Amino acid sequence: MRNLTLTVNGQMVTAKVEPRTHLADFLRDHLRLTGTHIGCEHGICGACTVDINGEIGRACITYAVQCDGAEITTIEGFDDDPLMARLRAAFKRDHALQCGYCTPGMIIAARDLIRRKGQVDEGIIREEMSGNLCRCTGYIGIVAAIQRVMAQSPEIGPLPDSKSMLGPAPGPNTPLTAQVEPVDSGETAVKGRGEAPRSKPSLSFEDFSEEGLITLDQSFTVNHPVAEVWAFFGDIQTVASCLPGARVTGSEGDWIEGEMRVKLGPITPSFAGEGRISRDERRRHTRIVGHAKDSRSASRARGRIDYILKELDDGGTRVEIEIGYALAGALAQFSRGAIAADLVNRLTATFARNLEAAIGGNGAGGSGHGPQERHAEVLDAGGLIGRVLWARVQALFRKLFGRG
Repeated sequence: MRNLTLTVNGQMVTAKVEPRTHLADFLRDHLRLTGTHIGCEHGICGACTVDINGEIGRACITYAVQCDGAEITTIEGFDDDPLMARLRAAFKRDHALQCGYCTPGMIIAARDLIRRKGQVDEGIIREEMSGNLCRCTGYIGIVAAIQRVMAQSPEIGPLPDSKSMLGPAPGPNTPLTAQVEPVDSGETAVKGRGEAPRSKPSLSFEDFSEEGLITLDQSFTVNHPVAEVWAFFGDIQTVASCLPGARVTGSEGDWIEGEMRVKLGPITPSFAGEGRISRDERRRHTRIVGHAKDSRSASRARGRIDYILKELDDGGTRVEIEIGYALAGALAQFSRGAIAADLVNRLTATFARNLEAAIGGNGAGGSGHGPQERHAEVLDAGGLIGRVLWARVQALFRKLFGRG
């Protein structure tokens, strides 16, 4: 158990909690503040949104002990807030709620949006509010209510000075006003919504830790001589173009910088980071280690890839891959168990097809798109997950009913 002291809705609270207790569970179970709803428990739906030190955050994936000394405001704490009163009235007038389950997190996020940006157009409202999901309204009333309050030019006063960002920030454009520690021992830090500085490589093979990595083995073959495949793998820009959503944004010697864009339902995180590459010509072995961060969800990733090329009797090449990875933050649930293994299997198959076509001179993936044209593409992991789950349902029915 850990001692915890924080201020909730203006009142100091002291308690003993398990280190694993999430802030949402602490608010609901210990303080009986049940206006903070729990929906997905993955930081995706926004029902648990609260104010933490002046920044909105996800209470379901923020540990209570992280908030020791913090100031928390839940929906119950906004009773006397003038801007929240305007939002409540507008949500009622524009029929911006039905079951009401998402509404506490929705109007807390709307209040934050108005305070940060004032009057903006409908497109920006929809983008900013995309971190809060509603299964009832279709969002038309929600957008109309927010526009109504924006048009009133409410007196909102100055934004509070943020002490620190303790909870993962929702939404695509929530600013990171506090520094965020890097994944490993590198010296770069993220400030605001800007990218980490690129002037100084900070990652080394010595810094990289194997602790906590989930490992998977993969292999595939390509119908090209091993020397040709090895030479192709030496061009990291072209290799990256074979994986949808991936691109290399900079390189210097054995250091690379890049990003990976992944579509997960209504959100599209973009992991930006750096890596190191080591190539052993004699063994035809390559090792890549790296770490990355998605500033929108505050999720972090680190991993390594080892691959060895082996010559086949028919003149082709076998590529044997070992992958080690770890995810932390809002998107960590996508690294779990067999679903992650199935996803990697399908991604490896996609990469192998694109690699075969690219070496053969047909463009990455045989689509006729060169590497530059593929940089804007996004890996639709949501679609992959859907296919994985459907395949599992089919396998279950075959097992239950004995069909081959």
